[in-house]
Amino acid sequence: MRTKTKWSPGPGVKVLGVALTDDDSWVVSAAGPAFGVCPDCGRRSRNRHGWLTRSLQDLPVQGRTVTVKLRLSRWRCAYQKCERQTFTDRLSAVASPYERRTRRVAEIVGLLGHSAGRRPAERLMRRLGLPVSDDTILRHLKRHAAGNRPISSRIIGIDDWSWRRSWRYGTMIVDLERREVLDILQDRSVASTAQWLKRHPSVEIVNRDRCGLYAQAAREGAPQARQVADRFHLLQNLRIAIEEQMSLSGRATGRALRPDKDNEPYADTTHRRRARHAHRQSRQVVFDAVHALRKEGLPCSEIARRTGYGRR
Repeated sequence: MRTKTKWSPGPGVKVLGVALTDDDSWVVSAAGPAFGVCPDCGRRSRNRHGWLTRSLQDLPVQGRTVTVKLRLSRWRCAYQKCERQTFTDRLSAVASPYERRTRRVAEIVGLLGHSAGRRPAERLMRRLGLPVSDDTILRHLKRHAAGNRPISSRIIGIDDWSWRRSWRYGTMIVDLERREVLDILQDRSVASTAQWLKRHPSVEIVNRDRCGLYAQAAREGAPQARQVADRFHLLQNLRIAIEEQMSLSGRATGRALRPDKDNEPYADTTHRRRARHAHRQSRQVVFDAVHALRKEGLPCSEIARRTGYGRR
């Protein structure tokens, strides 16, 4: 059997007793320090004003849940000029204010939530003896991310994203040094993006796509920042340009692999004409098929599913 000292959830807590309940879970009765320290003036006080009890979820023992019934005191400040008349024990090393689990359990919730996700982490923690709902895991991750959000960012990336594809778009701003999402704007406009950049004068480099909208927003909101094109859109534009050039020149049909005698001007002109004609016929077939399905009254989503082509 573990001693009472080993049942303690952290420094400054005195374990009074340990009991095993009917549902095979452990309940640890503990108490806070014998005196309080005012968080404003820093003076000690032994003038107790009242009591309160916090129920904290702690690490399991042999797969059984452990609940710490921590009894804390509410003290009166002994300094008459202090604006705070009463205060409660704050055991920051044990648990954060208003938390329902100890710091060491909250750390495990954050680690499993980041690595496994909401529902897989919920199932795994239940097997470990730490029952936590998936909504609680998500709230913990959001609260932790909001608390650790950087104050300033030097290098940011701006790109659009769809609330609803081909219908409504927003703007996502990412800190490229920390690889964290800084903010999500409701629309994709010059005014909203420029206003966000004006509120963050520490931005030195703006990484964006080739769209002129974000270029104008960066010039208005962060004139001191240098604008660069991101790698993804550069490679995407290069790929599109190569495909268009190969389609126009007919290299996709293997003209470069033909013998030298076929590479005469007349043969080359005839080959290009045939390639363009074949390409035009293939596009005409797709055009006719899509319009035939449209005349039948099918929606665009069903046409895209049948033909394999997107809405655009």
